[in-house]
Amino acid sequence: MKKIGIIMGRDSDLPVVEKAFDILDEFEVPFEVHVLSAHRTPDAAADFAKNAREKGIGVIIAAAGKAAHLAGAMAAHSTLPVIGIPVKSSTLDGLDALLSTVQMPSGMPVATVAIDGAANAGLLAVQILAVEDEELAEKLAAYRKKATEKVLGKNAAIEEKYNKVTEVSTAEDLEMPDVY
Repeated sequence: MKKIGIIMGRDSDLPVVEKAFDILDEFEVPFEVHVLSAHRTPDAAADFAKNAREKGIGVIIAAAGKAAHLAGAMAAHSTLPVIGIPVKSSTLDGLDALLSTVQMPSGMPVATVAIDGAANAGLLAVQILAVEDEELAEKLAAYRKKATEKVLGKNAAIEEKYNKVTEVSTAEDLEMPDVY
């Protein structure tokens, strides 16, 4: 099975990115993690992207805040699918990172998840690998079924608590005056 390469622009992005680790662990998808910057370590970041396929990586996840050029830098140096995670920072609540990640030029695609959306980045990476891996596709189907059952269970509990069945009265029972 191919593994996922996960790159963070700063080690302070780790609490966000760990949600992707949890998803990948749940699906038993191997991954490796690095802290590389498109701006502070451009050569190392480019080298990682250029050699990722040869290292057995099938998808790159890149998390960055503020200027957030990391996913784009990965895409510029690799033909592998790249998923960008815009990370919320102290400035602009992550909107700057979202726009930097999602607004890629034509010919340089980066799939972008929500601000701090590492869990979805992990799931999308699993879905990409599952295109060629039937066992992984089956695990995804089971995951979705479990999620459906969880929501339906919560719905049943809410309905039971708040949707009290009462008898419906007829107009005759209400002693409504004739207003015709």
